[in-house]
Amino acid sequence: MINFNQLYDYVSHNNLLTNYQSGFRALHSTVTSLLNFIDKWRFSNDKGQINGVVFVDLKKAFDTVDHSILLSKMKRYGLNKLTLRYFRSYLENRCQSRFVNDHLSHKLPVNCGVPQDLTLGPLLFFIFINDLPNCFNTGTAAMYADDTIVTFNAVDTANLQSQMNTELVNLDNWLIANKLLLNVSKTKFMLVCLHLEDLHYFLQNISLALRLCGVHLI
Repeated sequence: MINFNQLYDYVSHNNLLTNYQSGFRALHSTVTSLLNFIDKWRFSNDKGQINGVVFVDLKKAFDTVDHSILLSKMKRYGLNKLTLRYFRSYLENRCQSRFVNDHLSHKLPVNCGVPQDLTLGPLLFFIFINDLPNCFNTGTAAMYADDTIVTFNAVDTANLQSQMNTELVNLDNWLIANKLLLNVSKTKFMLVCLHLEDLHYFLQNISLALRLCGVHLI
């Protein structure tokens, strides 16, 4: 626990954690994140704009964290060599086995990922995806652990479609650079507007036009 407290105090005191991350943080929750977005959507509706919302789903996000990338980001955030050496030792040389039908499997090395059953694991994951919102030029991201919502607004559907498709390419490039896998089949989008529109958005050359939802916030 002391390692979690020291690391959390460090990133909090130096304002390193993005304000767009609400997971497991004091005075943050899914409710506060949603209320913030509803206010943005209502404000856009009042100006006659439409909102596009993408719900991003990652495949086994905690299990696919690349240790080298994580440590390089921690170095960039100012952690010293001794601290980095400690976390390298914590992350590397781990093994796992499974107990199935009264039999324990052979141990296999764990080459990536952070432990989810410890308080330190989620914090390390937050640091890993902390710069995700920076990949967007016009979109606004909100994260709760590995669940991410990105919202956009524009004056018309043509503008929104162009904007979102461009930004989804930026998201895809960020995921590739960080070796994270997107679950495209579970990644959805929603329109928050006065009228339904037939728009199409693409991520990894797969259309996200799976469902259209027109919502008017009263």
